[in-house]
Amino acid sequence: MELLVHGVGGATPQEMLADPRTTRVTGDGTASIHRRTDDLADRPWDDADPVREAYTWSGLTSGNAARALWLLLLPFMVANLAHWMRPAARGGRRTARAYDILVRLLALSLTVLLTAGACAVCLDLVAWQCAGSDTCVADASWLGPLEAGEGWWGQPGRRLAVAALPPAALVGLLWWLSRRTWSAYESASPPPRPRADAEGRAALSLPGFWYGRGIVSRLRAAHTTAALLTVCAALLAATGPHDRGADGDGALAAFGWLLAGLVAAGIVAVAAQQARHGRTEEKIDEQPVPRAVGALPLAALALLALTVAHTAWSRPDWVTAGRHPAGAATFPALAVAQGVLVVGVALAAHRLHRDTPRPDRGALAGLGGAAVALLACALGGVFTGGVTQRVADWLDPSAEPGEPGAAIAGPPVVLSWEAAAIPALLSVVLGLAVVAWLRVLRRTRRLAPAVRGRYADEPVTRLDERSEDIAAALARAELTDAAPLAVGWITGASLVLGVAAVAGSLTDETPSKAADGAPVPVQFAADVSQQLGSWLLGIGVVLLVAMGRRAYRDAGTRRTIGILWDVGTFWPRAAHPFAPPCYAERAVPDLAWRMCTWIDVGGGRLVISGHSQGSVLAAAAVWQLDDAARARVALLTHGSPLTRLYAPWFPAFFGPSALHSLHRDMPRWRNLWRATDPIGGPVGVTATGGAPVDAGPLADPLHYGRTPRWPLPEPVLGHADYAADPAYAEERAALFHRTAAGPVQLPAQTTPRTTPPPAEPVG
Repeated sequence: MELLVHGVGGATPQEMLADPRTTRVTGDGTASIHRRTDDLADRPWDDADPVREAYTWSGLTSGNAARALWLLLLPFMVANLAHWMRPAARGGRRTARAYDILVRLLALSLTVLLTAGACAVCLDLVAWQCAGSDTCVADASWLGPLEAGEGWWGQPGRRLAVAALPPAALVGLLWWLSRRTWSAYESASPPPRPRADAEGRAALSLPGFWYGRGIVSRLRAAHTTAALLTVCAALLAATGPHDRGADGDGALAAFGWLLAGLVAAGIVAVAAQQARHGRTEEKIDEQPVPRAVGALPLAALALLALTVAHTAWSRPDWVTAGRHPAGAATFPALAVAQGVLVVGVALAAHRLHRDTPRPDRGALAGLGGAAVALLACALGGVFTGGVTQRVADWLDPSAEPGEPGAAIAGPPVVLSWEAAAIPALLSVVLGLAVVAWLRVLRRTRRLAPAVRGRYADEPVTRLDERSEDIAAALARAELTDAAPLAVGWITGASLVLGVAAVAGSLTDETPSKAADGAPVPVQFAADVSQQLGSWLLGIGVVLLVAMGRRAYRDAGTRRTIGILWDVGTFWPRAAHPFAPPCYAERAVPDLAWRMCTWIDVGGGRLVISGHSQGSVLAAAAVWQLDDAARARVALLTHGSPLTRLYAPWFPAFFGPSALHSLHRDMPRWRNLWRATDPIGGPVGVTATGGAPVDAGPLADPLHYGRTPRWPLPEPVLGHADYAADPAYAEERAALFHRTAAGPVQLPAQTTPRTTPPPAEPVG
């Protein structure tokens, strides 16, 4: 048979099988395998029309309205990608381990940043500032029970105790989401016939690569603990100065010191746990979570309860003013700590890159992981700043927070500086977009005259508009190869602007105030940047939430948002447990199980055909098969991003050495590609003394103009519909006839499984 695996954006079984009547063979509502209803019975191979099965996995990444809200977890997903961008050095285990530890610590800092942002909104803006201001409470009547001096809840400590509940609930929600997806994704069954020869081979062939149950459990415990301890620290930072002051209580101060010591000890324990417990890929990680690690969240929750009780203790003389005591130092300190971690990641990556053979070196001189880690921190800062700025404006719409006449002091100053940096960063992005547009125009003019020569056998005169359309498609497809340069520029700009924002916050003044007395152009630029940046920060978060809400009503929007995760969530959660789950930890075992059972039960052979992201899943599944199973399988990829997108950014897993290893394991591999495809491309693998894996570039469009055989113009397909090219059927047939025939020798530990009975036809 032919086993089809679709790509980015998903496809229905009816579309994949080109038949409105299909039947589910096996699987559930999330991922399943279908056949044409008229093809349920097995039959001999037919080169023109073989038995085909379609594996649909789009339910793992899109289709559910709630998953659209995973957009808000974008910084966590990006930080998780940094783990997998490690250079492909074969030696340097100690440096590679240091790289992984630094990435995990940076991911942990993003959890702390998110929780600190929630505390800045709830504890600082709402409970500390607005509830302590008569003017602000007058506009926010829902805060009446917490108004300063009004009733039992009017004391600052009790207001803070109530305000600590939403951040704690947010942490609980993230824990629940991580555990729920963990049980559905990371707990998939390992392959029925694991490889016995994985030692020294490609990483994706290791038996434990797609089974991350243990590491996600440990990471979830650590991040939940760190987030709860962050809420504790925010409460203690508020009560400490008062308790240790002239009007404070010595017993409360002593108990506060004890709680602070326990918080510090918890932070040290979490950091040590990040350094000790890494990811295991050489074998399936089925070890239970250590009791000490599993007890950390419960201990942190108990500590939070004690801290809330300590904070709510009566302090009749306590009056709040200005900003929360910890606000001014927390966010700059987090930014500096993240900067140090990014520098450490960059140094480790540079050392690994230096020891990597030249063909396997990745993008940005091996600094792709550091660049992506920095972008994750920038996204976290944007999300945090956007929410706090919008909440501050909502609480005090009469004036800019912090300005004269404002009811509240506003969010921490560093967030205003971050907002002022946004217009400059967008200017860099806009400049890169203009450069890309000009490059497309220039390349189109250069390529257009030669387009007609690609169709020399067609008796059609040259058509300038047709040539320009094809040339424009070729030029746009070339832009993908310039992506590392664009990422480098954006990362560099983010680094410079981030340093400037932290340095500016040391003045303890907003950019507008800091520019007082400067030349008029400088004052104007500071005012415009702060106002525009604050608006852009807020509108960006609002747009994400609006997209999530729209996804509840519109299936098309759900699919569009789901596409964003098809690339970013391919990799297991090795650094951040609150990132969106890895769909490949379900899809790869699904494909491996289907191939093995097809071979073991009936002695069958198959061609697994993957398009776009489906080609990556197909390659990963083939890597997991043992020698006996691989001998009866052939691999056909088309529109594959293995080289253009994966090899530059993930060289340790999809670099030239890894792809050559895949070809040694799977010599029956062909890759179809088009020059007009902006995603897929050649894999550049050639067997020693044999034919290359690549077949292409295929003609696109198939015909230049109108002919007696094709009277209407053919479309430029680009990344779509590779099966429409005659080369597809030819390569599929040739691959199948190269697979091994004859009886199958089952492994001793394998028990054949029968295919479940077909379900009722659908469609």
